[in-house]
Amino acid sequence: MTNYIDRQTTLADQVTLTGIGVHSGKPASITLVPAEACVGIVFTRTDCENAAEIPAKWDEVSATALCTVLGDPSKDGIATVEHIMAALFGMGVDNLIVEIDGPEMPIMDGSSTVFVDAIEQVGLKSLDRGRRYLKVKKTVRVDNGSAWCELRPYDGTKFDITIDFDTPLIGRQQFVSDMTPDVFRDELSRARTFGNVKDVEQLWKMGFALGSSLENSVAISDDKVLNPEGTRWPDEFARHKALDAVGDLALAGLPILGLYRSYKGGHKMNHSILVKLFEDPSAFELVEAPAFRRVGQVDKGGLAASAVFGPDVS
Repeated sequence: MTNYIDRQTTLADQVTLTGIGVHSGKPASITLVPAEACVGIVFTRTDCENAAEIPAKWDEVSATALCTVLGDPSKDGIATVEHIMAALFGMGVDNLIVEIDGPEMPIMDGSSTVFVDAIEQVGLKSLDRGRRYLKVKKTVRVDNGSAWCELRPYDGTKFDITIDFDTPLIGRQQFVSDMTPDVFRDELSRARTFGNVKDVEQLWKMGFALGSSLENSVAISDDKVLNPEGTRWPDEFARHKALDAVGDLALAGLPILGLYRSYKGGHKMNHSILVKLFEDPSAFELVEAPAFRRVGQVDKGGLAASAVFGPDVS
């Protein structure tokens, strides 16, 4: 059995990052602020008067077409949250306030590596509360034509992501691994978003992807990678889809104990599996590691079922 007896965490200090929004092309700045136990991950806009705090939860998702959007995009919503959510989930950050000065997260280099570096720069702080988990008890599945995804019971957290593109440059690729901070940092965090130049040009005409460039995307044209440095791995495309899946499933509100598998998936399917899961209360349970005493001792006995301190999933 995997040992899940551990504490909730937050960052040891706050840190500010700046970049541009991949769709708006405008400057974007975020500040990661430490939070108390059981707060979870919360986003808030600093440029909007009386902006609401938006929990990083599946039921706050308003769009998944080009990226994952939380809240009302016409008011105080926040777009492109998947890469920072992947970093927070992957590196084991449970509680954090993400302050942002506009409607879109900075894209950085198109991966999660800058967020991981920031987390490691300030370090994690353990809190006097056992970490909470969402444990998958039975398989749930979503099918959409030839594409599908499912969550299955598993002793740990594992991702099995397969993509299948017509272009020979990508073709069929698969990433499979248990998810730990080391795996996320070393195997996924540097995988960049990617797209076909023709598709990006169409998005430009529609007013999207205005900040997209070779600095933050892997650009494909005529089955060639246009970036001078090439890809970071031969299967960087599958790795980035896995990174997106980690970030999107982090919107469960708690770390998931289970196996997530997808074939030809994306943001929409990643979100749909959470909707499907929460439709069936018998498919999951909320568990919490025993609370740590301030003197550093821990109660024995493994995980305890705990709906009292779980997220509101109604």
